Amino acid sequence: MISLDRVDADLLEAVQKNNRLTSEQLAEIAHLSPTACQRRLKRLRAEGVIEADVSIVSPKAVGRHVTMIVLVSLERERADIVDRFKAAIRNTREVMLGYYVTGDADFILVITAKDMEDYEQFTRRFFYENHDIKGFKTMVVMDRVKAGFAFPIEPDPATGAPSV
Repeated sequence: MISLDRVDADLLEAVQKNNRLTSEQLAEIAHLSPTACQRRLKRLRAEGVIEADVSIVSPKAVGRHVTMIVLVSLERERADIVDRFKAAIRNTREVMLGYYVTGDADFILVITAKDMEDYEQFTRRFFYENHDIKGFKTMVVMDRVKAGFAFPIEPDPATGAPSV
């Protein structure tokens, strides 16, 4: 467990909302010097608290007009099959998010495509050619209501420090 203080939490809240804030703007938020803020952010990255610095791109602006949520069931839930499918997810650009889950499916994927024909070609290549897949169920997204990766950072009631 990583120990974070209130300043770390303030910095994390700020960069989750806008990762393009200057050191000076972060310094105002955290009540530190710009250099101290940069040191803290560097530590948070090194400790894996900040996993990546990304931009959220409009799928439509780059020709990805269709988004699907896909529930995938594997033939068997053996470690080697699960690991192989996880690797396939990581190496497939059309898969935006992938979760290994409990319940009715083994995985939930968020996939983008140019159009339904593009998605059909993807399903043939990714699902039908994979003999480890028992089946999949596709739900087409009608409207993206929210896009983001910001997590709420709430203080521990006992210590006042953020719980991570």
